[in-house]
Amino acid sequence: MFKLLIFGGTTEGRQLAEYCAENGINADVSVATEYGASLLPAGVDILCGRLDAEQMKVLVSAGYSAVVDATHPYAVEATENIKLACENAGVRRFRLVRKSSVSCGKTAADMEELIALLNASDGVIFSTLGSKSLPALTGVRNFRERIWVRVLPGAEILSQCRELGYDTAKIVQEQGPFTTGQNVEQLRKSGAKLLLTKESGAAGGYPEKAEAARICGAELITLARPAESGFGFGELIRIIERERGK
Repeated sequence: MFKLLIFGGTTEGRQLAEYCAENGINADVSVATEYGASLLPAGVDILCGRLDAEQMKVLVSAGYSAVVDATHPYAVEATENIKLACENAGVRRFRLVRKSSVSCGKTAADMEELIALLNASDGVIFSTLGSKSLPALTGVRNFRERIWVRVLPGAEILSQCRELGYDTAKIVQEQGPFTTGQNVEQLRKSGAKLLLTKESGAAGGYPEKAEAARICGAELITLARPAESGFGFGELIRIIERERGK
């Protein structure tokens, strides 16, 4: 019997889980957080918790017909671990790729280039890059005075911010998605002249952030998405239907 394993935690992963539930496809969905699990539909089995490389290998080897990597476009380490786990188990892997948005403003190829851009500028910075970028952003000149960060709610993330030296008064702990109006409100509160974002596509709220930056007269700086190949949602659905029909 065909059985699918989805590594999710993204809008696309949830949409694929919903398709499986609605069409009688036997699927397990692995997500890192309780919040991610709460968004998934009835009709799929949910596996909740962060997995390291070895745990992924064990999971992928548990009799699945195919694996879909629907993790975040910037979750490079997770994608590599999923790839290696599938190769080790001899299980077919399909990467679900998020549709890109047209980038606005300046673009940085990587964090090193982004830090250099910020150190060549002045003014307050509002980062929507998430908690994984926090250590690297301490390389920004006068980061404690200049940087506001928007991160997910959680005591662990707040503790990380404090340990790294961020000003707790400049930490916004909220769960998206965010409307243009919410982005505008937060930009105006911070007084930021620079808005940092990933090229996260429409699913990740990129258009709303770009529009908010325009309204507030802030400069948008986009951290470019890592290059990768894979399948769009519709194409992947056709592949899954073909695979389970074999």
